[in-house]
Amino acid sequence: MEKTITKSGKTVEEAIALAIEELGVSEQDAVIEVIEEGGSGGFLGIGKKEAVVKVTADVDAVSQQEDEDSEYYGDDESFEGDAVSQAEEEAVAFVAEILSGIGIHGKLDSYREDDTIYISVTGSDCGTAIGRHGETLDSISYLTSLVANKYSEEYVRISLDIGGYKKKRESILVGLANRAASRVLRSGESVEMEAMSPSERRIVHFALQSYDGVSTHSVGEEPNRRVVVAPGKSGDAEE
Repeated sequence: MEKTITKSGKTVEEAIALAIEELGVSEQDAVIEVIEEGGSGGFLGIGKKEAVVKVTADVDAVSQQEDEDSEYYGDDESFEGDAVSQAEEEAVAFVAEILSGIGIHGKLDSYREDDTIYISVTGSDCGTAIGRHGETLDSISYLTSLVANKYSEEYVRISLDIGGYKKKRESILVGLANRAASRVLRSGESVEMEAMSPSERRIVHFALQSYDGVSTHSVGEEPNRRVVVAPGKSGDAEE
């Protein structure tokens, strides 16, 4: 028996996922018609018009196939999903949804190492998702961390890089830190660096951790908090 339902979602992909979940079929077994692709909106999809799809599937045929599969594999076989894998999957899906909501389409790659999930996005016109000094990127990373940890019993960290920004910015910050340290050693006076996000300040602190003759600490209030490189014992750092 064919059954047709109409579903809406933040994106076409989400609407399709909701529809096929309700029908209990796979996307390959369904006929999908996009009624409304949805409109563009502000950051994180705020104000965006919802996408609408109509999905038709033969639910009886799918039910019969499931019965045959059950008979073949046996009713007593079951699999328990891995929490970390689910955390990674949900994190990647969340990043994809946010980027789609602000009109960015790219390739997402991810892997897990110890307690960190690394997600990289490659594509053109990624500037909107990076923001000034990576502020938007940091916000997306924080929200992604909240999502991932809903699906993991142990705390996992998120390392998100979009358009290679993080790697390039880290290289620039290390160079700036080393030049500031050289000035401090030449002049004997402290150097106050530009305002940075917390993650960028950590990069500077770490870069100068083993730099002989200088110490680092942060001054000011967010979002204008800065790293000060000062004469001092190597390895001294204060956030």
